[in-house]
Amino acid sequence: MAKSKTERPVILITNDDSISAPGIKALVEAVKDLGKIIVVAPDKPQSGMGHAITLGHHLRLQKAHILDGVEAYTCSGTPVDCVKLAVDKVLHHKPTICLSGINHGANHSINVIYSGTMSAALEASIESIPSIGFSLLDLSIDADFTAAKHYARIIVKQLLADKKLDKHLCLNVNIPKVVTSSIKGIKICKQSYAKYDEKFIERTDPHGKKYYWLTGEFVNFDKSKDTDVWALKNNYVSVVPVQFDLTNHVIKEKLSKKWKW
Repeated sequence: MAKSKTERPVILITNDDSISAPGIKALVEAVKDLGKIIVVAPDKPQSGMGHAITLGHHLRLQKAHILDGVEAYTCSGTPVDCVKLAVDKVLHHKPTICLSGINHGANHSINVIYSGTMSAALEASIESIPSIGFSLLDLSIDADFTAAKHYARIIVKQLLADKKLDKHLCLNVNIPKVVTSSIKGIKICKQSYAKYDEKFIERTDPHGKKYYWLTGEFVNFDKSKDTDVWALKNNYVSVVPVQFDLTNHVIKEKLSKKWKW
C-alpha cells in the first residue's frame, strides 16, 4: 500500500554489537526526528556473524529501552534474524528504510563479507527495503560518535529525499576516527581489495589442552584512489554501494564465450 504524503517514514534500526552498544544509541539519536523509529537488535554481541540465521533453535523477542519514546526490542538471534523478525512480528509490514550500526570498528574492504552489521543491511535489501550500514573506525566502547552521527544524519536525509530510490539499494558507510572538523567530506567509492594476513596463535589452557587464537595484519593490495580504504585514510567518509548478487558478470561473459560443452 502506498504511503500518504503526510505519513512519516518508518525507520528500522539494528546492529551486531547488541542493543546495549553505544553505537546503536548514537544512530537512533542521529535520526530519531526523521521518522518513526523501531529498534530490533541482538541481546548480545554478534560481530563477525555474517549472514547467519538461526535454525533448529527458538528465538526470543523482548521489549527493551534504548531512548525515551523509541519502541525497541531485543532478539536472541543474529542481526539477520533481527531484520526478519522485525518485519514479520513487530512491524507486520516492510519499513521505509533499514539502518544498521553504528558499528564499533571498520567494515571496509573484505570486512563486508564477515560483518553482521552489513549482513543485516543486505538482508533488508534482499527484502526490497533500502538500507545503510554505518561503521566507525574505532573499536573502543568509549568511542566518540559525534562525527558519525553528523554524517549518518546527512546520508539518511539524502536517502529519504530520493523519490526514485532503488528498492534494493544498500550502502556501506564507514566514518574515519577523527573529529568532525577534520573530515574532508563524503566519497562514493568502490570496495578495496584488502584483507587480513591471518595467523592462528597456538596456546595451552590450564588443563593442558591446545587452543587457537586468530590474529592478523591488515594488508591493502589496492593502491587506487577510488577505494574505501583510500578515502578513510585521507579523512573522507566512504560510501560503497553493495549488493547481494555475487555473480561475477565479467567472468560469466568470458566463460560463456570461451568454454564449450
